[in-house]
Formats: sequence, C-alpha cells, structure tokens
Amino acid sequence: MASTKNWFETIAEAQRRAKKRLPRSVYLALVAGTEKGVTISDNVEAFSELGFRPRIADLPAQRNQATTVMGQDISFPVIISPTGVQAVYPEGEVAVARAAAGAGTAMGLSSFASRSVEDVAAVNDKTFFQMYWVGTRDQLLARAERAKKAGAKGLIMTLDWSFDSARDWDAPMIPEKVDLKAALHFAPEVLRKPRWLFDFARTGKLPDLTTPNLAIGDEPAPTFFGAYGQWMSTPPVTWDDVAWLREQWDGPFAVKGIMHPDDARRAVDAGCTAISVSNHGGNNLDGTPASIRALPAVVDAVGDQIEVLQDGGIRRGSDVVKALALGAKAVLIGRAYLWGMAAAGQHGVTNTLEVLRQGIDSTLLGLGKASIHELSREDLVIPENFALTTK
Repeated sequence: MASTKNWFETIAEAQRRAKKRLPRSVYLALVAGTEKGVTISDNVEAFSELGFRPRIADLPAQRNQATTVMGQDISFPVIISPTGVQAVYPEGEVAVARAAAGAGTAMGLSSFASRSVEDVAAVNDKTFFQMYWVGTRDQLLARAERAKKAGAKGLIMTLDWSFDSARDWDAPMIPEKVDLKAALHFAPEVLRKPRWLFDFARTGKLPDLTTPNLAIGDEPAPTFFGAYGQWMSTPPVTWDDVAWLREQWDGPFAVKGIMHPDDARRAVDAGCTAISVSNHGGNNLDGTPASIRALPAVVDAVGDQIEVLQDGGIRRGSDVVKALALGAKAVLIGRAYLWGMAAAGQHGVTNTLEVLRQGIDSTLLGLGKASIHELSREDLVIPENFALTTK
C-alpha cells in the first residue's frame, strides 16, 4: 500500500498534508490544545519515554489483534474517539464512520457532531453515542433515547472539560455559522486552499456548524456556539447524575475523562461498564500529565472490575501496543483520523487506521507476541517516575 498514489505512511505525514490542504483557521481548530500546550505536548512525548524489550527468534508467523470493547467485536484495538463538528470535509462523521466500518472497528460519535446519529449509525453498526452533561435530565434522556432508537450500541459520557480554550499560539476564529459575512471574512485564506474549497463546491453545500444531535423532536439544531453556551450554563455534573443516566441506559456505558484512580472507582460504583483514561486531548486543564502516565494507576485500581481504555497522544501502532501493555483494552484516536480526513477524506481515515494496524502488527512481531492479549508491562522499559502513582 505504501506505493499507492496519495497513500501516507505515518500520521505525521497525514498532519503535514492536512496543514497544506486546510485553511489556516480550520487547521488550527484541529491542532487545539490550551494555554501553553503542556498537556497536549506531554500526551505525545510521554510515549517516547517508554521502550520495548524485543525478541529475535521463534517469532509468531501470524499476529491476532481482535478484541471486544463495550460489547462490540472489533478487528483491532483502535476506536474512533468522538470529536465535535467534523465539517472539515463535506461528509464529515459519515465518511469517518464508513472508514471505521471498513476497518472493522467502532465509531464514537459526538453529541456536538455535524452529522446526525441516524446518518452515522446507518453506515456503522458499531456506533457509540457520546454525550456531555448539557441541559436538563429530561433533555439528556431524550437524546439518549434517540441514539438508542437510531442503533447506537453504547453510550459515552465525557466529563473532562473545564471550558478553558485560551492558547498562547492564538486560538482560531470560528464563525457562528457559515454565511455571506463569514465567507467574505475567511475568503483570503480559503482562496489559498482551492482543493479544500473545491471539495465543498462540488457538493453545493457550505460547511455545517450546527449540532443536529442536540436537537430534540422537531426543534432546529443549535449552532455549535449556541450548544456550547447551553453547556456552560448547565450546572456541573455530579456522580449521582452519572449513576442516574447509567440507570436509564440499557447497554454498555462508558465515562471518558478519568485521570485519577478515585474517579475510576467512582465510575465503577456508578455502574459504568467502561472508562477512558483521557485529558480531552490536552483541551482541558493545562499542566495535566499525559493520559498514558495515569493509565497504570487506574488499571491497578479498577482494571479487574471494568474495561479500561486510553485516549490521547496515539500517533503510531507502537503507541497502541504500549497502552495495551500498560493495561488498556483498546485506545481511542482523535487528531490522527481528523488529519487523515483533512488530507484525503474517507480514504485518509482508512489510511490512518491501516497505518496503526500495520504498526501494531510490526510491534507484536518484534516483541514475539502472537496476540495483543499476551502483552504485559514486562514487554516495556518503563523509566522510574514515569507513571502517576496516586493511590
């Protein structure tokens, strides 16, 4: 596949192509991060501190990557993490969902997505619907019931957000909606990226910045910033709220945003079936350590009681293997597939997933493992003081 035209061999190359193709403001929205960027940097750099203990003979001829997460059989341990408003490509989340289905894996769909849960679940029957605590309990329940009716197999509740979006490198300006005024404002940077503009021009549609999954009944979908304002005005979620929503949902239920073992224990007490160790990809409280550093302590605390996933900083297949060796059952990826989509649409997401799959396979071979389920911390060289040790 490496010789195929337009095929990229690494996630870093996907990012370079995305930057080249996208208007500056759109690209900066994908880079994201907060304040100085300490957390977003550590999410990636922490993986480089972990080494491997390779083997050189009696290596397995075949390697198995299949696993089960939140009741869904997936072909390899990489799941699409829910990210909001993927209008960097005309088909957005639907293109991502098709690519994930083609790769045999699950799709996490954000409640802030630009495409509806009905559209996404129709092309990927392994869809998990993600929710923030936005609005009243009745509104939350209505959204969950809508997702269930559409075919969502699991619910993901994201809790790791503190509304801090200030960035030392300048936050991009994102319009309330793409209208004539916005088009004129962004015209200079958009016209410099004719290929991106052409993708939308041939569909006859402008980028959609509404959030259809937050609409209830026949009401119009709020804009992203309208929904964001509602979210900010909603009282902070409590563990009692989590337990209540979990009771309402008949199926797998995950909490995303765990960084402390105590919160992992509270998720178990609330009846959750899975948790994701995550710091929102660095889009939260800057100075929070990399999620991979928090993973071992969380696994030690609750790994025998609940499925533990890891989210943040995954850029290659060997990163996935490191997370699994530290106890994660699978990982979720965000920026990696967004860069792939920005670089080449659905094909680019497929490319991203295949890069990770091939990287996992090569790493398993180098470690002498026939299956991802054979991995353990003994396969890693872990520096002293690498992991958080909070009990």
